[in-house]
Amino acid sequence: MMESTWEPPLSEHHGRLDAQALSALPDSAFAFPRARKEPLLDPSHVRNAIARFDQVKDVSNDERELAFANIKKAAEYFGVDMKETDWRQLGSQPHTPNSAQERG
Repeated sequence: MMESTWEPPLSEHHGRLDAQALSALPDSAFAFPRARKEPLLDPSHVRNAIARFDQVKDVSNDERELAFANIKKAAEYFGVDMKETDWRQLGSQPHTPNSAQERG
């Protein structure tokens, strides 16, 4: 597995980020650092990155592998339960539940 480039945020962010806050983040805050997609700033962002993983476009398989390593590291840091062991398990099949799925 590829080594993660994700680093924990200096401060927690909750909810949506405006364009200015998003552009101020370092590349290490994103699941997909080159594309600067899927920020990993808190448990909610990690769950969103898992849920939207297969929707990210214009990234290579190597970038997906790196993103998976970043998501996994962030999930461990924030205490988000993640059952997947490979990025290919994230897709149209059911995977790690997010809060919307838990509520039914």
